[in-house]
Amino acid sequence: MERRRNGACMYFHRLTVKTGNITYSMLYLWMKAHALLPMRVLYALSDMLYFFIYRIAGYRRKVVRNNILHAFPEKTESERLRMERKFYRHFADYIMETVKLAGISYGELLRRAHPNNPEIIDSLFAQGHTCILLMMGHYGNWEWLTGFTDSFGVKLQIHQIYRPLTDKAFDRLFIYMRTRFKSFVMKKNDTVRHVIRLKQDRTPSLIVFIADQTPSPANIHYRTTFLNQDSAMFTGAERIATKLNLPVVFADVKQVGRGYYTVDFELITDHPREMPEFTITEKYARLMERCILREPACWFWTHRRWKHTR
Repeated sequence: MERRRNGACMYFHRLTVKTGNITYSMLYLWMKAHALLPMRVLYALSDMLYFFIYRIAGYRRKVVRNNILHAFPEKTESERLRMERKFYRHFADYIMETVKLAGISYGELLRRAHPNNPEIIDSLFAQGHTCILLMMGHYGNWEWLTGFTDSFGVKLQIHQIYRPLTDKAFDRLFIYMRTRFKSFVMKKNDTVRHVIRLKQDRTPSLIVFIADQTPSPANIHYRTTFLNQDSAMFTGAERIATKLNLPVVFADVKQVGRGYYTVDFELITDHPREMPEFTITEKYARLMERCILREPACWFWTHRRWKHTR
């Protein structure tokens, strides 16, 4: 009886793995087929996707509308609605641009997304630093920044911290796209151990923190006013920078055209241990807020960013 039960368990395990592989293969083939399309065709599809997401499905429209209302109470209703529509158009573009990442050439990627001042990063490596912590937000198209590996004077690695998706097939697909151009991903829970190893090996690396997320209630250590609201801030980046004495740089993303982005690097600090507690987090909040106020449509308003109140 026990042998039969174990045999049944193994069968269902193999079936689950096989089903997962089939799902991934189908997603991969669909993504690759669409990634071969020219950007003008993908943007035509994006226009249709915008109509479906916003007009028909109303995807998270209540969350978006509420977030914009509280962030911009001084705006008129018509101004906020225009902001809302612009965001959903950008959201649809982001989806199509992410699909394109599965097939875009390295040359085209750098033509569409590139750093304006890589010398900021080069100078830190020239000072003897081997690991640099790069803070940014869910702004513009952060997925395309994984192609910056050869944009600097030193040959470096880009490591993006991520939270694994529940759906294994989608998780595998996103890892494939994020590592196409020699970048790496590290699971959120493995970050400290991973960065310590990179520093010990003296591997020139950019560690990318997308730090505008909402911390869990147990990890709320700092609050500030962000977009006109009392906001819990993610402090993991600051804690790691201070613990390992890593310089911290902010990535100021700008959309300069449909499907075109630039990044300006701004040094937050190259002496994190000399900074008062939460100063790095506060500086990041002000720089991220500046980006959003400059062009609100490029930030991801679908997040329930203010779900944890005092």
